[in-house]
Formats: sequence, structure tokens, C-alpha cells
Amino acid sequence: MGQQNLSSLTEFILMGVTRQPELQAPLFGVFLIIYTIIVVGNLGMIIFTQVDSCLHTPMYFFIKHLAFIDLGNSTVICPKMLVNFTADQNSISYYACATLLAFFLMLIICEFFALSAMAYDRYLAICNPLLYNVIMSQRLCHVLVGIPYLYSTFQTLMFTIKIVILTFCAISHFYCDDVPLLLMLGSNVQKMELLIILFSAFNLISSLLVVLVSYILILIAVFRMHSAEDRKKAFSTCGSHLMVVVVFYGSLLFMYMQPNFTHSFDTNKMASVFYTL
Repeated sequence: MGQQNLSSLTEFILMGVTRQPELQAPLFGVFLIIYTIIVVGNLGMIIFTQVDSCLHTPMYFFIKHLAFIDLGNSTVICPKMLVNFTADQNSISYYACATLLAFFLMLIICEFFALSAMAYDRYLAICNPLLYNVIMSQRLCHVLVGIPYLYSTFQTLMFTIKIVILTFCAISHFYCDDVPLLLMLGSNVQKMELLIILFSAFNLISSLLVVLVSYILILIAVFRMHSAEDRKKAFSTCGSHLMVVVVFYGSLLFMYMQPNFTHSFDTNKMASVFYTL
């Protein structure tokens, strides 16, 4: 499509999770159930941590924000995906796609650093329990949550504005993501690709390093504990967070570290489900 036609662009076409008609109805049911569980679970977590004064602790403060991010991320992706399972034409307006892309990027970047903040919180709670309440003050909690929101907003505006100015046609995905959109660009995308690679690598590596270092120090501290009960308690406080970390980072590493000859969008779509829902 020539540059002269970009100004008249009004919509994109989302290719969806699958092109097989017989799978549309079963997948609609599966994703509807998953989305309902996500909404109920995360909303319940947000409400309970807000109204119960016993849960006004740093750990539950981070859990509340992670629940908000997960709920937002799923709400950006799922409703449109569910509609597309029942629609003949999987189209999305130009500005709706830009809006969904902006919220998706902001929330996914926030999730990187929310998980690393939670890992740091667990490190302090287990390795420095006597100083935990002094170090992990309310002010520090707000800083660890507020900075990722500001940073992700800056990155989102930078990429979204650049991408939506240039994109066109059909998106080989079930939601508006930056990588499929970039592949639809005709030319002059090298600088944009480099920026996305650099920022994505920084987001992934920096947050993952904080998580890995925190858990290495936690393991060292746990193995030094003499009581089996203390070790069990320490592991129980980290179990759910560690599971989320493995699924989130595992799916991302699987997507972006595949060899070129094994790389396919169908595989990426399946991996995307694990970190977007």
C-alpha cells in the first residue's frame, strides 16, 4: 500500500487465534471461562486487599497492583478476541487498535517491573526480616510501583505514535501487538525495529536480573535456616509469585529466543496466551 493510501486507513483485520471454523466455538467457550475466572479472581484480590486492613502490607500492596495489571491486560485482549470468534469479519478500527496497543504495551511493561518489585520485597522479607518494615516503607512501595507506570507510559507513547502512523492492512495475530504491526510496514522501519529491540531487551533483562538475584539470595538464606518449619514458611510466601514469574518470563523467552527456522506466528500466538491472559 502506498503512502498516499495510509491517510485514508480506517481499520485493520485481525487474523485471530485460528482460521479453522470448527475450532471457533470451543475456543470461544474456553477463553470465556478463562476470562471470567481472571476477572473474578483479580477483582476479588483488589477489593479484599483494599478493604481488609490486615492486608495493608507491602506484599499485598504489590499483589494488588499486579492483580490490577493482569486484569487490565486481559481486558485489553480478551473482549475483542471473544467477539472475533463469533464475527465473520475480524476487523478493528484504526484508533481502537492504536488504543489497545497503547494499553497493552503500558501494562506488559508494568508487569515486568511489578514482578521484579515483588521479588525484591520477598528478598527483604526473608533475608532481612528485622529491617523489612523499616526499608520497605510506604513511600518506597509507592516509588517501586509509580516509576514503572511512568516509564511504561513514556515508552508506550513513543512506540504507539510511531507505529500507528505507518501501519496498514492485516495483522497476523489476535490482538494489536507491536511486532506483528511492524511486520506489516512497507519500509523505513529499521530504526523503529532497533528501538523496540533495545527497549524490549532492557525491560526483559533488567527485570529478570532483579528476580534471579533476589531468588538466589532467598535460596541461600533459606538453606541456612535450621528449622524445617521456617524453610517451609519461606517457600510458601514465594511459591505463587515464582509460578507467575516462570510462566510470564518462560513464554516471553520461548517466543523471542527461537531460532529463525523454527519461528512461526502460530506458535507465537499460543505462547502469547500465557503472558497476556
